[in-house]
Amino acid sequence: MIQLKRIIFRLFKSNRYSIVSLISAIEKENINIELVLEKNFNKILEYDPKDTLIAYSFMSFDIFDVEKEIPILKEKGFEVIAGGPHPSAMPERTLKIGFDKIFVGEGEKTFTDFLKYGSSEKIIYSREYVNLNYYPPYAIKNKHFMPIEITRGCPFLCGYCQTPNLFGRKVRHRDVDIIIEYAKEGIKHNRKIARFITPNSFGYGSKNGVTPNVEKIEELLFNLKKVGVEEIYLGSFPSDVRPESVTSGVLKIIKKYINNKMIIVGAQSGSEKILDKIARGHNLEIVENALSLIHENGFIPYVDFIFGFPFETDEDIKKTFDFMDKITEKYKAVIHSHTFMPLPGTPLFDVGPGKLNKKYYKKLGDLSRNEKLAGYWHKQEQLSKKLYNHFFGGEII
Repeated sequence: MIQLKRIIFRLFKSNRYSIVSLISAIEKENINIELVLEKNFNKILEYDPKDTLIAYSFMSFDIFDVEKEIPILKEKGFEVIAGGPHPSAMPERTLKIGFDKIFVGEGEKTFTDFLKYGSSEKIIYSREYVNLNYYPPYAIKNKHFMPIEITRGCPFLCGYCQTPNLFGRKVRHRDVDIIIEYAKEGIKHNRKIARFITPNSFGYGSKNGVTPNVEKIEELLFNLKKVGVEEIYLGSFPSDVRPESVTSGVLKIIKKYINNKMIIVGAQSGSEKILDKIARGHNLEIVENALSLIHENGFIPYVDFIFGFPFETDEDIKKTFDFMDKITEKYKAVIHSHTFMPLPGTPLFDVGPGKLNKKYYKKLGDLSRNEKLAGYWHKQEQLSKKLYNHFFGGEII
């Protein structure tokens, strides 16, 4: 390994949280090195490659920028490494782009071990899951703060999702007392708003990640308020809620503490056949029960749907539209729209890109005009085609 003076983390719109996790791990291990976050690629080229390591953590939809940049960095003489969802799903293919090393899986330990001891391996695999209580949730010394990650891992295996591939299916929670200690540190730096990173907000403290542990959730929220957190957002961005985890008990508890009026719930389709095909693990009755409880408790249901699955039929689309009409009228739900994207490391990677027909365009346009729709479905449709063409060749228009 080069004689390191600094690490430059290439910053994209989607990777700040993962980078801050790595920086917090570097702080925890007392590795004394200059750390730079840089979103301007041209500025990276101004550094000396003899003492600078360039680190990429990226998602699959960043691949187009990555493939342009790496040859330029290598020509300049930089050592370049990568980790994150896409390199973890396709390590061999990512290595061929020109990276010197690929980190697969959770990177806190493998990355800091690499910085301390080096490694002769080209692809470095994480052999064990990270203990969230050991690593800080944000980087205090370098003053990089983010929502506190309270849970990692997801017990489900949804066909379109990279999360289980990256973090495993066993849930791990950061203990309340650890969260509170770091919340106090955040307050010292005027960070008085609490948001959370978790695959399922209402699964915090739960053994299976699904059945709410109401006592543990209240312990967390109560103590955050007690130490001086002024606003708490749970069940809103950057995390959502599984419909199976919505109960009257958990809603009544969080209502006493949280500031968000909207609860994000993943439904993904209004067709039972599609829910089975994408392995969601719930049916429409469970979704509707969750929305009913959310509405009854004075919250606005904000419901995720994924459109354009290649195996959808006209009947599936009609059922989804009918279900959306029902929940927007009956429960005053807002539809959060996504277009299916074929992501590496997922069971549905090779089924084809998401594609919306004229019926979708008309329906989503009507919902948008009536202020019942949010999301970036049109941009995602274009990106879905671009990703599929990139990985499988050909040209889908």
